[in-house]
Amino acid sequence: MRKLAVLIAFLATITLSAAPKKTAAIAPAEVEHPIALFLNQLSNSGKRQVTFRASAIGTRFFFEEAAGVTIYRFVNGKYVKERFLAGTKLATAMKRYPGP
Repeated sequence: MRKLAVLIAFLATITLSAAPKKTAAIAPAEVEHPIALFLNQLSNSGKRQVTFRASAIGTRFFFEEAAGVTIYRFVNGKYVKERFLAGTKLATAMKRYPGP
């Protein structure tokens, strides 16, 4: 009986330690309508999980996804697509197109 109690205690400890860690929410309090539409399209109306990286240097914004990196430049108060680098990673694109 004691062995059974020890086994149950051990399993409970493993189960509790393997529980997923809570993470803080990172979603902003407000989202502009065009951004919401873009994220909806990107995730195929929630049917696909989306993973991407983004960074900005000077007047350029870099958006990395599985297919490559899209580079935007800041013009008249918004970022405009400058070019797409297929198969490129974020760090490589940022080295090739540094800020001014």
